[in-house]
Amino acid sequence: MRYRLTFVAGLALGYVLGTRAGRERYEQLKKAAQRISQNPAVRNTAETAAQQGRQYAGWAFHTFSGKVGDRVPEKVTQRVRSLRERNLDGTPEDDWGTSNT
Repeated sequence: MRYRLTFVAGLALGYVLGTRAGRERYEQLKKAAQRISQNPAVRNTAETAAQQGRQYAGWAFHTFSGKVGDRVPEKVTQRVRSLRERNLDGTPEDDWGTSNT
């Protein structure tokens, strides 16, 4: 219960501070976030992290499937296969809208 109260208090505080800052401050923060996201160093770092995540996910899948084997429901294995085939077809975006390049 204590954690819920802390969360609600934080949510209320964020709302009050956000409404006091107003639209102008929101636009300033939005522009700053866009500038940061367009920075080549940030984009390269994000892409590197995404590639490493894909690599570790593949490793985890192979490790998991080797240990679990046939106990995975067919529906799950079909979904994994369809996702892998879609990525092998050269689809330029993943489920989150980021590029695979």
